[in-house]
Amino acid sequence: MGREPGQKKMEGSSSAAKSNGGVGEEEERVRVEEEGEVDDDDVVAPGFVPGPLVSLKEQLEKDKDDESLRRWKEQLLGSIGELDDQMEPEVTFYSIAVLSDGDLIENITLSALSENQPRVLFALREGSSYCLQLRFSVLHNIVSGLAYTNTVWKGGMRVDETKGMLGTFAPQHEVYEQTLEEETIPSGMFARGVYSAKLKFEDDDKRCHLELKYQFEIKSK
Repeated sequence: MGREPGQKKMEGSSSAAKSNGGVGEEEERVRVEEEGEVDDDDVVAPGFVPGPLVSLKEQLEKDKDDESLRRWKEQLLGSIGELDDQMEPEVTFYSIAVLSDGDLIENITLSALSENQPRVLFALREGSSYCLQLRFSVLHNIVSGLAYTNTVWKGGMRVDETKGMLGTFAPQHEVYEQTLEEETIPSGMFARGVYSAKLKFEDDDKRCHLELKYQFEIKSK
């Protein structure tokens, strides 16, 4: 942030993204760990120090004599109107839509979620395909290396973890939309039931922009 930017089978989580504004994509999966243990992503590597934040206005002013860098930033930023001196990028997630076999299963408005509501947010049929569609905005500064981790547990055991890189996003007035890659729900008696999950979005400075704990259910056909 504010620095120089730089169908697989599903077992209960989402995968890497197809975007209208991001850069890059990767995945890896880890299985079987007891729920309640510390997630690898919650541990910051020893010696890790985030780079200093610089406001977008200051960045553009500093690089005005570097023609190639200036053009690259203009292409990334487009028209964002008046710049301010705020250094922290503001990433706001508005909704997560759940699509299955082309149909909208659930549109989850994040601002409407409460701590006391039932946590089973959606249900999916075994053997079906599904994907998640995100809507979010970025204001004030560039968010670099925005990535997510979706960790899934069943019966107290971690059964799946997917990591994906969404990319680098410039501040703009329009809302970004990203549709994650389609996945296939497993089938069978042991696949059915209620799963708990945690979806977390961080940038490359390990700043967390959203952490959503929820439940979903896999039902018989």
